Amino acid sequence: MCGIVGVLGNHEVAPLLVEALKRLEYRGYDSAGIATVNGTALDRRRAVGKLVNLSDLLVHDPLPGKAGIGHTRWATHGAATVTNAHPHQAGPVAVVHNGIIENFRELREDLAAAGYVQQSQTDTETVALLVQQAMDAGASPVEAARDTLKRLHGAFALCFLFDKEPDLLIAARKGSPLAIGHGDGEMFVGSDAIALAPMTDRITYLEEGDWAVITRAGAEIFDAADRRANRAQTRIQIDATRIEKAGYKHFMAKEIAEQPVVLAQGLSHYTHGDTLALPAGVDFTGVDRLVLVACGTASYACHVAKYWFEAIAGLPCDIDIASEFRYREPPLSPTQWAVFVSQSGETADTLAALRHAKEKVAKVVSVVNVPTSSIARESDLALPILAGVEVGVASTKAFTSQLMVLALLALKAGVDRGRLTPDALVAHLSSLRALPGLMNHALGLSGDIARLAEDLGRAQDILFLGRGPMYPMALEGALKLKEISYIHAEGYASGELKHGPIALIDAAVPVIVLAPRDGLFDKTVSNMQEVMARHGKVLLISDAAGIAEAGSGTWARLAMPAVDPIFAPILYAVPAQLLAYHTAIAKGTDVDQPRNLAKSVTVE
Repeated sequence: MCGIVGVLGNHEVAPLLVEALKRLEYRGYDSAGIATVNGTALDRRRAVGKLVNLSDLLVHDPLPGKAGIGHTRWATHGAATVTNAHPHQAGPVAVVHNGIIENFRELREDLAAAGYVQQSQTDTETVALLVQQAMDAGASPVEAARDTLKRLHGAFALCFLFDKEPDLLIAARKGSPLAIGHGDGEMFVGSDAIALAPMTDRITYLEEGDWAVITRAGAEIFDAADRRANRAQTRIQIDATRIEKAGYKHFMAKEIAEQPVVLAQGLSHYTHGDTLALPAGVDFTGVDRLVLVACGTASYACHVAKYWFEAIAGLPCDIDIASEFRYREPPLSPTQWAVFVSQSGETADTLAALRHAKEKVAKVVSVVNVPTSSIARESDLALPILAGVEVGVASTKAFTSQLMVLALLALKAGVDRGRLTPDALVAHLSSLRALPGLMNHALGLSGDIARLAEDLGRAQDILFLGRGPMYPMALEGALKLKEISYIHAEGYASGELKHGPIALIDAAVPVIVLAPRDGLFDKTVSNMQEVMARHGKVLLISDAAGIAEAGSGTWARLAMPAVDPIFAPILYAVPAQLLAYHTAIAKGTDVDQPRNLAKSVTVE
């Protein structure tokens, strides 16, 4: 959500800023801008919409300078307008900001009383005005930024640029991630290491409450108490080719297609032959309960994992949406683990939930895609899902990689709790190893799904149905569809049809049934017959045996390969993703950057 970049360079900085911002587009945004210092003059350019609009503006109205900051904004306070776009400037300072300043209204009133009046509707301009006020009173840029930070409440990442200061950036983080990049006589700031990857592989991550004074000679970092802090410098390895479309029309299409390889790599990392190779800290002996916490798609991965932990390991599981978790004051005990799942590892609600649980449970475990993220660093044990960079806002390969790691955790719990025999473990691992090949088969359905999507794209409402572990997959399928096609879609447990949703069924409402041939298949077919009896338009997704047993009367059918039913959710993610993708294509919506959505939600 929003993206920050800052550069103290040896070359003209505007092209570098724009290029870095392009690498942050996946985070979601609706306006963009940059500011530079050219000698002693501070100036900025801003545009609404995609970065190409900012690039066009810079062609006609260039912005010279070798020091600058840039931002992609996802609107929170105030609509997406040029006036509300970042950077915000007040006299001698420009600032870019991720997060929310919770007390900005009170601060704005104080500023107005002192004669400093905002031009925008944003909370960010308040920050710039506070710095201007301090500098007008005689403070240096560093003093003004430091004193301003102490007045701010909320979650934020900030980067300041000053006129007459072409060798100075000031950066700060509280609740939103921010990293400093080290170059050869150059320095960089980014909300995401991906943005900095073409410029440096040497990164220092600011910790909670840190602020930094950055010059081309290096960075001086202070903690929340203004004490000098030593923060480790890390070398990152981000394969630039993983952030390119590689011939695909969209990142989402590429990332769907990468899933067989990504899952195979993850299995290779966490298993050796017929044995599990999870870190030594993964020992469920004595653990009597799990709580699984996440947001969005990751929460549906947790829903699936609940079935696995309880069926395979006999380990009771609670599932919580992160934004609700700490507010309901859940009972937590030192005999349970808390598992937090996040693609970015920076999800604000999930991070806050982790901090709430940390001192109350035996162990905090995170399942993340970014091992250097805040959630990973604050966990007792972090398990990377090894999906590689995921750019599309609608999660695909990260979701199935989360499922894979959670499945392996469930197997380990079964072993540690004496519920899983060596032979059963070997059988389960064999089923998991079959999934990449089965996924390749499922990807071959893309053409058939594209044809069906032409009809689905004309629907106003779509229902997804599933039973057992396919119920959360119905929820995930509906989420994917509404995220990128903007069609209203809902997922239901099939057995809940008669408890309300069946009132929605008519010939205009497609119903997508996810139904591998498992122990609940007969019940699913019965629910499906109820839909067809009311002229519902059913798309059945099952294996050949299931399709044959279901009989006629469906609108369409997609034949999946047979799969071990317990791990079917991982395989059936593929047609759900392809349905969403092709329906969005049929409707002409923005697949990779759907409206109003952000890849990394770093505010509550």
